[in-house]
Amino acid sequence: MRFPRPPDWLIYSSVVFALVLGSLSRRENADAPPAPPPPDEIEGALLGPVTPFDPSVTVTAPGAPFQPVAGTAFSIAGRGRWLTARHVVEGCRRPALVVGGGRAVAADVRLSPRADIALLITAGGPPALPVTTHTPLYVGQRAFHPGFPQGRPGEVTSRLLGRETLKVRGRGAHDEPVLAWAEVGRTSGLEGTLAGLSGAPVLDRRGRVVALTIAEAPRRGRLYTTAPDTLGPAIRGEQQADEQLLGEPVTVDNYGRVSDDLRRDLRVAQVVCLSR
Repeated sequence: MRFPRPPDWLIYSSVVFALVLGSLSRRENADAPPAPPPPDEIEGALLGPVTPFDPSVTVTAPGAPFQPVAGTAFSIAGRGRWLTARHVVEGCRRPALVVGGGRAVAADVRLSPRADIALLITAGGPPALPVTTHTPLYVGQRAFHPGFPQGRPGEVTSRLLGRETLKVRGRGAHDEPVLAWAEVGRTSGLEGTLAGLSGAPVLDRRGRVVALTIAEAPRRGRLYTTAPDTLGPAIRGEQQADEQLLGEPVTVDNYGRVSDDLRRDLRVAQVVCLSR
């Protein structure tokens, strides 16, 4: 018994349908990544480049011999590379990173010649915090500063005011472009000076380091940090481009917990001077 031959249009339609179905079943995953956190409602204009017309602030460094102080450092490479503020370790013969249990690990130092930045080198270290110096910055954007103010665990949150020029007079005199931030929150119970926060990372809402904390003006409620113009050269060749972000966005509700996690993992550590 012979069945009638189906029409040509039905054969062609069946072939096309099978090809389309096969193509769709083998297509690569093209899902878009999650959207970034929404911008802060008070973010303003894009921060412009350094200009000769930026306002300035003058800091007088003491002329007396170096006095050991404590500060903060953060990991920028798991092979043992850390950043801190230059004035924290400058003149210290044996700087070290506190690793808990009454123990400290000695570090070699490389000082930046044109900025308040120092690179610390140890034999291995914790995972790095990702550093970005090319991400646009906006006036009013929020930042978080985890560290060791007054030698104890603590953190501050701030908002970006703009660019300034830091004029250091006295020992180590130099001019340096910086970012000025208004302090808008801190650890509950932390009063007075933020000494010891020098060297702390400045984290954006995605957990990326956009600057390094170097000075404060307590009466004005301001913090001063490095600018991308000086931070970029200081880390060139030291960090890979694919460092992992933190597992969650940093917010005003969780930045204390996030800071505690970073200190517990030693991605943010205290710097001390063992001898001078």
